[in-house]
Amino acid sequence: MSSYRQILYQIVFRTKNSRKSLNSEHQDELFAYIMGIIKNKNCFLYRINGVEDHIHILSDLHPSIALADFVRDIKTSTSIWLKQTGKFPYFEGWADGYAAFTYSVREKEKLINYIKNQQIHHKKSTFEQELRILLDEEGIKIDDRFFP
Repeated sequence: MSSYRQILYQIVFRTKNSRKSLNSEHQDELFAYIMGIIKNKNCFLYRINGVEDHIHILSDLHPSIALADFVRDIKTSTSIWLKQTGKFPYFEGWADGYAAFTYSVREKEKLINYIKNQQIHHKKSTFEQELRILLDEEGIKIDDRFFP
């Protein structure tokens, strides 16, 4: 018998100190770089987007890869790349930690649209407000030590 899986994650992580250092003019290059990392891990990227201080990734996760390793590898590789390109001069690194939420494939289109519209969404709310809502919706207890 074959193995079947559907592991769909929305992963969110921010820049160190929520610094607005991911300038929009070069974000597409960053997103393409992340897409390459994800593809090399035999995962599929459904959508990626973000604003100056954080990124959202909607991806499946190959069962041979642990979530923590997946996120660590993306953050480590992109941190090096961001600093080497010279196109993100204010980038100092990624903040510790991340948020990851699993979803049913039935929610995929809604999530794709949500991630696609980050620039519009963040005209009305901050990253911290958005993360609090996501954590609350998923029933995750919020630790205020990690919010400025």
